[in-house]
Amino acid sequence: MSPSRFMFIAGEASGDLLAAELVLALKQSPALQAMPFPPEFFGAGGPKMAEAGVQLVADLARHSVIGLSDALKNYRQFRRFFVELFRVALEREPDVIVCVDFSGFNRRFAHAIKQLVRASQRTFLNWQPKIVQYVSPQVWASRPGRAQQLERDVDLLLSIFPFEKEWYARHAPRLPVEFVGHPMVDRFAMDDLQAARQPAADEAIDRRKSQILLLPGSRAAELRRHLPVLAGAARLIRETKPETRFLVVLPNEELQGLALRLSTFSSDLTIQTGGLAKMLTATDLAITKSGTVSLECAYFGVPAVVFYKTSWPTYLVARMVVSVKHLAMPNLLAGEEVYPEFVQHAATADNIARAALELLHNPERRSAVKMKLARAVRSLGEPGASARAAKAVLSLLEHEQFPARAALAD
Repeated sequence: MSPSRFMFIAGEASGDLLAAELVLALKQSPALQAMPFPPEFFGAGGPKMAEAGVQLVADLARHSVIGLSDALKNYRQFRRFFVELFRVALEREPDVIVCVDFSGFNRRFAHAIKQLVRASQRTFLNWQPKIVQYVSPQVWASRPGRAQQLERDVDLLLSIFPFEKEWYARHAPRLPVEFVGHPMVDRFAMDDLQAARQPAADEAIDRRKSQILLLPGSRAAELRRHLPVLAGAARLIRETKPETRFLVVLPNEELQGLALRLSTFSSDLTIQTGGLAKMLTATDLAITKSGTVSLECAYFGVPAVVFYKTSWPTYLVARMVVSVKHLAMPNLLAGEEVYPEFVQHAATADNIARAALELLHNPERRSAVKMKLARAVRSLGEPGASARAAKAVLSLLEHEQFPARAALAD
């Protein structure tokens, strides 16, 4: 019996972490530990996957892009990655290919693999890999027709948001979808900071120094677009509340260096790397880009103002195809605008500062926001998302590698 082979493809920092957590959960599963040969993990990702024991063919996480214009600029580079990973898949014939987020690249990769398999059904090639999509593409927000392609090419979709399973049941009923919960719950539930989850008390915000977290993003392009807006908002807020402290939190030192070079903030602003969870336990407000970080703010019950700016070609395309009312995931989960949102031309320093001051000065609204955030976070499921995802992935292999045992189980 040959070892089980798992190929992972993740192209962003968030996907790199998700993949690493899933790899560790797979390694801890009794089914894999009982096998005579250790499983093999390889593919494309970043440092977290490498730490988890994945043999990296390409470091895709270093080359993440935003939107249509950035993708077009880097087309040749990503084409080279695509060809190389396709070659590696053919050579090593993984039992399972796990596509982690990174929807544009992974959707095409899954389709190319399935096309090859279908075309080779009457040849000597008997490779039949299972394809898993971990994290649903936001087809429920735009381009819902792509759900049919997922239905054709994907053997299992692992969902991390509760509303997605019902959506796919209506739009792609033959696609197996498993809601496993959000791994973010595990990260913070296991953290020593859990006991200090509640932010600073609201009663005295008007009579003490307020602390505001500024969260511009995790990519260089986001910093270039977002830092000037944040700098302007900070100056306006200080005109009303001069004692306000601002802290920029970034994921790595490379982005910290870029922020220091780009920054137009006053000299007393602090820019730090890491430690976001700790800062969220002690902050009064966050001004954050949309994305996973807004959900992290929600987890800690932090009132926030959400904004986003992208290239104009990307924005114009998005305006034509996006059908959801809200951009921030906490708002989507709550079904209303809990966090004020400002996108593109509306993402001005004036608008953001005005919304931030309203949240700081209105205790009743802050309390209402926190109650709605708590309900939204509860919908993300209990701890154990990565373990549930690993169990679902391994269930795909049971009929292939242990047909007799699977038949008895049925």
